[in-house]
Amino acid sequence: MLELPEAKVTSGQLSGTIVGKTIRMVEANKSPHKFAFFSGDPAAYHGLLVGRQVTAAEPLAGQIEISAGNMRLVLSDGVNLRYFAGGENGPGKHQLRIEFDDDSSIVCTIQMYGMLWAFKTGENDNPYYRVAREKPSPLSDGFDADYFRGILAGAKPTLSIKALLATEQRIPGLGNGVLQDILFNARLHPRTKLEALSQAEKTGLFDSVKQTLQDMTIKGGRDTEKDLFGNNGGYSTILSNKTLDKPCPRCGGGIIRQAYLGGNVYFCPACQPIAK
Repeated sequence: MLELPEAKVTSGQLSGTIVGKTIRMVEANKSPHKFAFFSGDPAAYHGLLVGRQVTAAEPLAGQIEISAGNMRLVLSDGVNLRYFAGGENGPGKHQLRIEFDDDSSIVCTIQMYGMLWAFKTGENDNPYYRVAREKPSPLSDGFDADYFRGILAGAKPTLSIKALLATEQRIPGLGNGVLQDILFNARLHPRTKLEALSQAEKTGLFDSVKQTLQDMTIKGGRDTEKDLFGNNGGYSTILSNKTLDKPCPRCGGGIIRQAYLGGNVYFCPACQPIAK
């Protein structure tokens, strides 16, 4: 699923492939999906977007925003997005397909859930979208140590580290996927409460958020996710479903997977003990 690194990488790839092209045809909701969410009637997407030239593609936390004249198309973290050059056949089943004037296309499919919003500039008041626009990305200079201290100060001391980082949109785009390596690099257990953290651990957590996400982005996203062309990212995840059967790269011990707060967490019990 799209999280901060993949949104950054894929939007850059879109900038190099579809910016400057004119939209010729739009198919929305061709293959209905219970958890594909549109802004208004998907049958109206063709009329809203056809004839407009794509002017930009930008990351928006864990989302991607495509600009076409005074229209915006926003694809959320659950959207699988692929580009097909002219003459290439995309999947027959999809939730959104946009064809351009050179016969190329982008195709969006939903596996679990995802938002595919088309709207005029300034007309989307969805809180998920609004918060993503308002808050600084950890990949930006605006997300600095003072800003992170403010996030910590505004959270209940009994909150766990996972809850702090990956819930309530405190840091839009930072989800359960990237969380695993952030906490491994910071040597922190996902269930550790904020009140148990030392000042040095809080500083280390901030540094890991910035450095881990930057590393993931520079290397083209995580190897558990695919880019615009269907290629896996170049960042080798330390803790993920791909590495569960491998020893901890730091101590050689076993990796644990547990269900916690709506998703699995991966950790090394020796290197990431719960702070008390």
